[in-house]
Amino acid sequence: MKIEYNKSLKKYNTFGIDVVAAEFAAITSESELDTVLLKNNKNPLFILSGGSNMLLTKNLDMLVLHIAIKGIIVIEESDKYVSVSVNAGENWHDFVQYCIKNNYGGLENLSLIPGYVGSAPIQNIGAYGVELKDTMISCEAININTRKKHTFSNKDCKFGYRNSIFKNDVKGEYIITKVTFKLTKKEHTLNTSYGAIENALADKGITHPTIKDISEAVIAIRKSKLPDPSQIGNSGSFFKNPVVDGKHFASLQKTYPDIPFYKIDEEHIKIPAGWLIEQSGFKGKRWGDAGVHEKQALVLVNYNNASGNEILDVSKRILTEIKEKFDILLETEVNII
Repeated sequence: MKIEYNKSLKKYNTFGIDVVAAEFAAITSESELDTVLLKNNKNPLFILSGGSNMLLTKNLDMLVLHIAIKGIIVIEESDKYVSVSVNAGENWHDFVQYCIKNNYGGLENLSLIPGYVGSAPIQNIGAYGVELKDTMISCEAININTRKKHTFSNKDCKFGYRNSIFKNDVKGEYIITKVTFKLTKKEHTLNTSYGAIENALADKGITHPTIKDISEAVIAIRKSKLPDPSQIGNSGSFFKNPVVDGKHFASLQKTYPDIPFYKIDEEHIKIPAGWLIEQSGFKGKRWGDAGVHEKQALVLVNYNNASGNEILDVSKRILTEIKEKFDILLETEVNII
């Protein structure tokens, strides 16, 4: 393990923001992690995984640990199910493709989500009707202060919509090192309920899809809507889809009869944040190198050399307008650092 000083983090965050870490170390094993936690002596730390769900707005005057622990192991297997343990430093999409290759079902709808496996439980990542919590058995994490390992069950994680215990009760206390999933080997439960997936399969004439078919459909959909971070800096969906009560939605629907929505229960309606942003005229708008993507209004982008604060200013413009126009206060999905 090597400590680097005044390290640019531009290539370690998908927004491509050029901020500097006072100290930086890539951690490739749990023993390295234990050593650095012991030596750091409870000084401030910043844990960096795939850098896909954050907006860096300032230099980090502390030690940044880049969790790059690799490895995938099958730990239990039966005729119908398989339990797979994957280390935190594995690329999420690469892990999903490993599952597809081995005919392990359950994660195909989560194809092409950027980031590393270790950060997936923090956010309870989800897409197209599937969330991480649907297949995760447990995750292992190291307590930063005590250096002791703790296993969090699915229930322990208190998963919610893009939320978990790691964003609330124990925020900043643990470093996730391993995640274990229970996946199907046959008789897969396929989720094609989202219209975009149904349409993509229909266009190919597929009536009895495999998990590979669904993965390929999701990949094609995401590529058509979302910019590639290697080409244009971004962090995917910047805002959460807001949930409003029935009365508020009924009022909005009178003014906007075509407003899209997803009914959560009898009293709560989810509205696509991207639609709200597009209706407010932000889609494709640009201020210098910071802006809103031309194909997906939910995605803020760094066209070249925007600073984190310039991206943040764009998000504030959107928050203000959506509140005034729809009386809805959007929440950021991206962590602002």
